[in-house]
Amino acid sequence: MDVTLHLAQDPEADALLGRSPLAALVGMLLDQQVPMEWAFKGPATIAQRLGSDDLDAHEIAAHEPEAFAALLSQKPAVHRYPGSMAKRIQQLCQYLVEHYDGDAEAVWKDAGTGRELLKRLAELPGFGKQKAQIFLALLGKQLGVRPTGWREAAGSYGEPDSFRSVADITGPESLVKVRAHKQETKAAAKASKATGK
Repeated sequence: MDVTLHLAQDPEADALLGRSPLAALVGMLLDQQVPMEWAFKGPATIAQRLGSDDLDAHEIAAHEPEAFAALLSQKPAVHRYPGSMAKRIQQLCQYLVEHYDGDAEAVWKDAGTGRELLKRLAELPGFGKQKAQIFLALLGKQLGVRPTGWREAAGSYGEPDSFRSVADITGPESLVKVRAHKQETKAAAKASKATGK
């Protein structure tokens, strides 16, 4: 895996996301309750604070929890909730060590079908169905991971030429379109809640 992603809108952080399967998974995990660029810049910040240019699942899994939380809490914090996200990242890495010998790419490398890949992603700690579908769409649309039926398994996120999620961000223009879509979705949800529908 060595592609150019534009999720952090920061060349170094995006380069890490494009070459490191673990960094991409950690960025996806962090992508909640903070701006997307902040979330996807997180893996590069963590690697830097660990004194590395990459992330290692074995190292993170074995890291002393309080020290790892402190690492994420340093200013600027990696996330709005650095303590709880530190715990989630360690749980993800522990799962990867236990089930995939620490190799994040093994989650998707030999998946025979989109459905199987979605199941594997949804089993990762911190990944619900929606997050798993978005990451599956990112794998298919930008990272060339396309097992049979991947678009169907990714649901609406797999649709070509849609601007629903990080899977569709390839630069500043598409970022604006995805943001607009998210705002429309939020506004629609708020409106239907207000009318009781």
